[in-house]
Amino acid sequence: MTRDEIFEKVQGVLVEALGVDDDEVTPDASLAADLGAESIDFLDIVFQLEQAFGFKIQQGELFPENVTQDPEFVQEGKVTAKGIAALKERLPHINFASLEADPQISRVAKVFTVDALVNFCERKLAAA
Repeated sequence: MTRDEIFEKVQGVLVEALGVDDDEVTPDASLAADLGAESIDFLDIVFQLEQAFGFKIQQGELFPENVTQDPEFVQEGKVTAKGIAALKERLPHINFASLEADPQISRVAKVFTVDALVNFCERKLAAA
């Protein structure tokens, strides 16, 4: 599959899961901030991506678990260098440049973009 084809499938999943319009699902759109995804929506997105692409997504593979609750990874409302390193290791499909520039914990959700989902799917398909 080409990257454009992957994007189109991801876009379709997000339109269905989040009830947004096609034109809102741009590569830079944040799932939570721009598209209104909530925690329950992430489960639906994972399920629908599995169905659309025919691969299994392990728990914590696409979205991190408990990283922001670890005191080694978050201190005084900021993600530590160790925390960013852990996120990068667990989530190689995500661009953490904006979080590295401003490591406020409130900015973590903004790195989960449509493009990050496309990157994830592209990696999963290449590994299959």
